[in-house]
Amino acid sequence: MSRIGRKPIEIPKGVTVQVTQNKVEFKGPKGTLAIDIKHPITVTVDGTTLTVVRPDDTSTNRSLHGLTRALLSNMVDGVAKGFERKLLITGVGYRATLDGKRLSMALGFSHPVYVEPPNGISFEVGKTQTDITIRGIDKALVGQVAANIRKLKESEPYKGKGIRYEDEVIRRKAGKSVSGGK
Repeated sequence: MSRIGRKPIEIPKGVTVQVTQNKVEFKGPKGTLAIDIKHPITVTVDGTTLTVVRPDDTSTNRSLHGLTRALLSNMVDGVAKGFERKLLITGVGYRATLDGKRLSMALGFSHPVYVEPPNGISFEVGKTQTDITIRGIDKALVGQVAANIRKLKESEPYKGKGIRYEDEVIRRKAGKSVSGGK
């Protein structure tokens, strides 16, 4: 039995769960999320807990069991508390500002780079204009938007200029070394 899949999911106060035949819908203070459940997996609600059950131990069902439980748990957390991901911008002249809802960044290119937030995502820029916070209720979408922004100008290893995650460590390399000269 899957160690992750067999753990029950606690449903916090303020979150309602509606289970139909192959769909689970969560409503909470932050918003609404829904997911379609693959056929052999079943989801049941017992008071304040949500359990995921698989019919047999085939390889496909075992992998779907843990995956479904993890996705449901993330959705419960998302509609209750929400998710956020922080990015840091390093480099002389590199900065970010909010232009309405969209993010405008100066990243050393000849033009500003604009990022439109998808539905359910909001941006926040700190006072120093070098830190960006991405917030939303869908964990996968928050992570994907953060990865797309980071990809615009990844941190390079020589000077460390670029965009990185808050908890990411950039391994710095030594530059050109001066030889003894002949």
